[in-house]
Amino acid sequence: MIEAAVTIENESSSRVALSDSAVELLRQLWQQHGPLMFHQSGGCCDGSSPMCFPAGDFMTSAQDVLLGRFDLAPAGGEPQPIEFWMSAEQFAYWSHTHLTVDVVAGRGSGFSVEAPEGVRFLIRSRLMETAEPFA
Repeated sequence: MIEAAVTIENESSSRVALSDSAVELLRQLWQQHGPLMFHQSGGCCDGSSPMCFPAGDFMTSAQDVLLGRFDLAPAGGEPQPIEFWMSAEQFAYWSHTHLTVDVVAGRGSGFSVEAPEGVRFLIRSRLMETAEPFA
C-alpha cells in the first residue's frame, strides 16, 4: 500500500492511500493514457466511486479539496504524480475517514479510464486514527 503525501494545510496524516492492486493498475493505465488524476464527488451515476481521468480532463475548482498526491515510480522511471480530489461537500461528510483506493472486478463508470479493463476502483474507508479538523 502507498500513502499519499499530505496536501491539506496544518495536517500531518495522510487521508488517502492506494492498495497494491490499485498501484499496479494505475501504472498500466498511465502507459495507455498518460498522467492521471482521481476525483470523488459523492453524487449519483457512479459519483460515489472514485473516478480516474487523464490529468486535467476533470476541471477542479475551489469547490474541491486536494486530499493527497501520490508519486508512483514505474520500474526504472521517473515518479508520476497522481492527485486525489474530492468535492468539498462530500469531504464535509467524510472528513473523519481515511480512504484507500482499491480495485475489484466489474464495470464501473464509462467515464473512468479503468472501465474498459473489466475492473473498477472503489473506496475502502476507516476512521482516522487522529482527528484533524478540516479548516
